[in-house]
Amino acid sequence: MVAQGIAEALQVYTGLTPGAAATILALMLATYLLVSSLFVAPAAPSPASPPKQPEQQREEERKEMEQEEEEEAPMPFVFPDPVEVGEVTLEQLRAYDGKDPAKQILIAIRGQVYDVSRGRLFYGPQGPYSLFAGRDATRALALMSFDPNDLTGDLDGLSPDELEVLQDWEEKFKERYPRVGHLARQDAAGSGLDAARPDHEEGDA
Repeated sequence: MVAQGIAEALQVYTGLTPGAAATILALMLATYLLVSSLFVAPAAPSPASPPKQPEQQREEERKEMEQEEEEEAPMPFVFPDPVEVGEVTLEQLRAYDGKDPAKQILIAIRGQVYDVSRGRLFYGPQGPYSLFAGRDATRALALMSFDPNDLTGDLDGLSPDELEVLQDWEEKFKERYPRVGHLARQDAAGSGLDAARPDHEEGDA
């Protein structure tokens, strides 16, 4: 009786049949549930890792840079140790022009032979002074000349100023590069009185 009374009251006030009213209530409930699901609170974020200390960050960056340099850096060129060649002829000297990386780079000045391998960037292939490698550069250095015809030990006709320039070059070579030999006497003719003699035989020139 109570249910029938409620149904009659709904029909009187809403003008809907009990079945229609039940359908509408069901739709309203479904709509409420759908809308409520859209506003569910998001899951709490995971706690963030503590920020790195500046020292720790710099150390990690330094290690990364070192690793990149090790991976990218080319293998360094290893210069051969100076080897005494003793007395050499001009023909033998030509074999030490830097084209063979296993050999020294030698240059003769006033009969003395210097190992300039540590100056490969200057005297090696493609270097600005590669013309002098494996040659007697005495006259060319005195004249500051890159003419192949001046690659000789001949001092004839040089002025005092040019001889002074040659002396300056010789002093620089003595300071920077080891002497490893001397030219044979017949090839050192005209390079000076002490040209073809080793250091311990030079005396008080």
